[in-house]
Amino acid sequence: MTDWTETYRPTTLSEVRGNNKARDKLEEWAESWDDHRKSVIVHGSPGVGKTSAAHALAADMGWPVMELNASDSRGADVIEKIAGEAAKSGTLTAGEAGRRLVILDEADNFHGNADYGGSREVTRVVKDANQPIVLVANEFYDMSQSLRNACETIEFRDVSKRSIVPVLRDICRREDVEFEEEALEKIAESTSGDLRSAVNDLQAVAEEAERLTVDDVVTSERDTTEGIFDFLDELIKERDAEGALRASYDVDETPDELLNWIEDNVPKDYEGAELADAYGFLSNADRWLGRVRATQDYSYWRYATDNMTAGVAASRRGDKGGWTRYGPPSYWSKLGRTKGTRNTRDSIAERIAEREGASVATVRREVLPFLSAMTHHCKNRDLTVRMAAAYDLDESEVSFVTGSGKDTNKVQSIVADAAELKADAAVEHSGNAFFEAERSSDESTVSTADTEAGDDGDESNEQRALAATESDDGADTESTSDTASADDEPDDDQSGLNDFF
Repeated sequence: MTDWTETYRPTTLSEVRGNNKARDKLEEWAESWDDHRKSVIVHGSPGVGKTSAAHALAADMGWPVMELNASDSRGADVIEKIAGEAAKSGTLTAGEAGRRLVILDEADNFHGNADYGGSREVTRVVKDANQPIVLVANEFYDMSQSLRNACETIEFRDVSKRSIVPVLRDICRREDVEFEEEALEKIAESTSGDLRSAVNDLQAVAEEAERLTVDDVVTSERDTTEGIFDFLDELIKERDAEGALRASYDVDETPDELLNWIEDNVPKDYEGAELADAYGFLSNADRWLGRVRATQDYSYWRYATDNMTAGVAASRRGDKGGWTRYGPPSYWSKLGRTKGTRNTRDSIAERIAEREGASVATVRREVLPFLSAMTHHCKNRDLTVRMAAAYDLDESEVSFVTGSGKDTNKVQSIVADAAELKADAAVEHSGNAFFEAERSSDESTVSTADTEAGDDGDESNEQRALAATESDDGADTESTSDTASADDEPDDDQSGLNDFF
């Protein structure tokens, strides 16, 4: 049996169910594309019709489709080759008005080595594109801020039960499946707004039963994950302490991440005494998380979660109505901005730790602050040069430790002097081995020259040798007699065996 989700996929935008406003906004974006020429991000939960709407839009507009999805390799070179080329105009396969639609599915999943450079390349492509591009994503904030800012955004919400049931009813009639209305409602209710899952569940049940009844529908609920923004709305505005704690069980965030979300968004609705109380509970939660990091005892997570959820909810005084624009933690953007600085710090710390036999954490905590204080703005120049030489620091690393600009003359001269100091130290450590080799070579040259000069005076040398031999004979006689008389004298200076006892 064929997959019903593919068989009954919408072929036009008018067939897209449950997101009429988003559907109309997408159509308006396409029709006015020549005026704004911007790409669009279509985001929402899985199974709500995002990709189907993009394909239906292409069919309505008469545009051919070029699609790149998660199963493809999506490095920067592939993005440029496929999406980049597809986004250029003037192709032979273009549709009406020379247009084609580029669909990049799962645009929020650029991570890991396989997609290295892909996110940056997509941002460049959407900015320079001469063709309409639709980026489909489940998690809007998992995409880079530069990519989000470069595109328009359209949110597809979870499909309501009253929109899912008519779709299931229509499929049953086309497939000649008898059904009870309550069974369709049960399927729609159990899928929590996921239309695709509802169709899959319907097909699974219909294949096993001649008539679809409530008893045939699996009553077990799906494991669902509550969105972080829905949770924040419930925590800060609606739930009591116990309800807030229970709601946190369905959020797919670690306690550390959840604390950052709550900490940044509570001030948008709380003020005065209730805000002070809420931050008091968040402070307690942070202490418990610190104990987890120190002891690796994750049972403490429960106490942290109690404080950051039930405690914050209990701090509320009065009703909090209206809509609030919650956002991701500012801590994340700070990490992004300081990533280069932290990498430089860690690189320096690793080299110092290896040389000094200490841990990287100890160097970061105890050594680097002292080095920074002692070499602040390179005031102690000699010490700074020796530090740069000892730990092989370049301009950016010297700048990090001292606080001086890496392009300044004093930092560059310090690095140059450090290189000379290392070279001198290397020569000294070698014990002048290189110079000894040069001296040996020079002596060999001199010896060769002496040999050549000696060949020219062989005769005179022989005559001098004969004369020296005659004089040596007389000297040898005297030396022999002297030696004999010396042997007759007692050797008082020589130690004998008895001298040691």
